[in-house]
Amino acid sequence: MTKALIVEDELYIRKGLLSMIESLDKDINILGECESVKDAVTVAKACKPDLIFLDINLKDGNAFDFLEQTSALTFKIIFITAYEQYALQALKNGAVDYILKPVDIAELENAIDKAINIDISQQKEQLQIVKNQLINRQKNKLVLRLQEGFQVINFDSLIYCKSDKGYTTFYLSDGKSYMASKPIKEFESQLPNERFIRTHQSFMVNLDYVDKYDKNGYVILKSGEKIPVSSRKKDEFVSKLLNG
Repeated sequence: MTKALIVEDELYIRKGLLSMIESLDKDINILGECESVKDAVTVAKACKPDLIFLDINLKDGNAFDFLEQTSALTFKIIFITAYEQYALQALKNGAVDYILKPVDIAELENAIDKAINIDISQQKEQLQIVKNQLINRQKNKLVLRLQEGFQVINFDSLIYCKSDKGYTTFYLSDGKSYMASKPIKEFESQLPNERFIRTHQSFMVNLDYVDKYDKNGYVILKSGEKIPVSSRKKDEFVSKLLNG
C-alpha cells in the first residue's frame, strides 16, 4: 500500500482530491491533510509518506520551502497548481508530474501511475531543475554556465536562441552573443513559454522582437533578421503570435 499525504491550503480542493483518490483502485492510504508548510513538515517527518500531493503555493511558503525542510526524507511528488504558468514543461517531460485545479480524475490517475513508477534519484535531479526554472522565471533571467564562468541573461534582452551541433547561442539586443555547450531543448523549458516559442528544430524566438511572419516560412525580427519556421511548428507559432 502507498502511504500518501495531501498538502493543499484550500479545503475544498483537499476534500475533492481525497474523494477522487479513494474512488480510484490504486491502493493508496491517505495519512493526513495539511494546509501549510509548517504542518506538512511536521506530519511528513512523523509519518514518512511514500507519495505527497503538494500544492506549489501555500499560505506560509511554497513547495520548495517544504522540500528543503524534508530533504532527508524519501518520497515521490505530484504537484498541484491552479495556474498553467506554473505547469512547467519540465514537469510533464521529466520525473515530476503536476495536476491542475480543478482536478480532473483522469489526469490524477495518470499522475499517480507515473509517480509510482518513477525513480527517486531521477526525481530529485528534476526537482532541482524545476526549482531553478521557477526562480529564474520569477527573477526574469536565465543563468548560463559557460567555459569561463556564468553569464546572466535577462529575458527582456534575449532576442533568439540558435542551436547547432549540441551547442546553443543566445543573441541579445545589445549585439552580444553567448554560446553554451548544451542543445536548445535543454533551455526550452527554462524560458517562459508565454514569451518564447520554438519556431524550428534549431531556433527559439522572443515574440517581443518579432516584426512580421512571412508565409514563405520565416519570422522577420525587428532587427531585420530572418528566422525559419518549420512546417511542424507553423500552426503553433501563428496561433501564439495572433493570441499573444
